Amino acid sequence: MALATVLLVDDEVPFVETMTKRLTKRDLDIIPAYDGKEALDKLKAHGNIEVVVLDVKMPGMDGIETLKEIKKHHPLKEVIMLTGHATVESAIEGMKKGAFDYLMKPCDIDLLVSKTTEAAAKKRKQEEKIIEAQMKEITTRGR
Repeated sequence: MALATVLLVDDEVPFVETMTKRLTKRDLDIIPAYDGKEALDKLKAHGNIEVVVLDVKMPGMDGIETLKEIKKHHPLKEVIMLTGHATVESAIEGMKKGAFDYLMKPCDIDLLVSKTTEAAAKKRKQEEKIIEAQMKEITTRGR
């Protein structure tokens, strides 16, 4: 089984293709998307996506806008922002809007894998807590 199912979003096709190969070799299940709108469509179509690795600088809907939409419709999905044009401002804005972390491009593949698995673990733990709370509510309601 894959360590995590990841949506990789970047407008640079060669980057996405290379990263998909490298991350798949490291036991991640990668679903590629090439812009913000496609990312949102794929999130709707694939409920099993746990982590989104999202480029900040994209034409059209940029990474920060895409992050806002992801968090609005999929609040438990963890998002790792990726950029070659890191500015402190966009890092802070991404974190304020709920990004799990922020990495510079080109980023170390092992660092990306470890951040992705950390993010997936956080999402799973949150889902378990929600299920536990729902179960508790169901069992106490019946008394």
